[in-house]
Amino acid sequence: MSGPTIHMAGGVLARLRQHLFPRGGSCEEAAFLFAQAQSTDAALELHVSEAQLIPPEGFAYRSPFYLELTDETRAAVIKRAHDLGAGLIECHSHPGQRGACFSWSDLHGFDEFVPHAMWRLKGRPYAAIVMAPDSFDALVWRSATARVEPAGAIVTETGRIEPTGLTHSNWSEIYDRQPL
Repeated sequence: MSGPTIHMAGGVLARLRQHLFPRGGSCEEAAFLFAQAQSTDAALELHVSEAQLIPPEGFAYRSPFYLELTDETRAAVIKRAHDLGAGLIECHSHPGQRGACFSWSDLHGFDEFVPHAMWRLKGRPYAAIVMAPDSFDALVWRSATARVEPAGAIVTETGRIEPTGLTHSNWSEIYDRQPL
């Protein structure tokens, strides 16, 4: 799959997966990655420079199927990205899912949060990763005016991992359906 790539060095992906899927955990978990964008005419690469793993007190609500961050957590994450001059990559888990795909509530949450975050970050890229135990999917907004696109891969020191692509290929079906 072609598309923007997310580069994680130094075991970031392993730490991220460990945080998102703790032993005995059943609720969705979240983290944010701060990334420097390198762009050419042909490609966009997001190079992760730092991770912020969200602790239990960073949530206003969470369950096996939904999470909501506190206002303070959202503000702190955006401020950190601003201070670093970085783009932002939100990450969360779907612990009971096989074949990672963003949910209806995830997509509608992007409508509200992504434009605000990008405005605060002066248009730097925003990405989102959802991880299931067996896979991940990822979306990227290159700029405030760009359409969302599927990420091409996560690249680590050990190789390239492809997303499922299920969200982007089923966008209308997911986005337009009625919530449960």
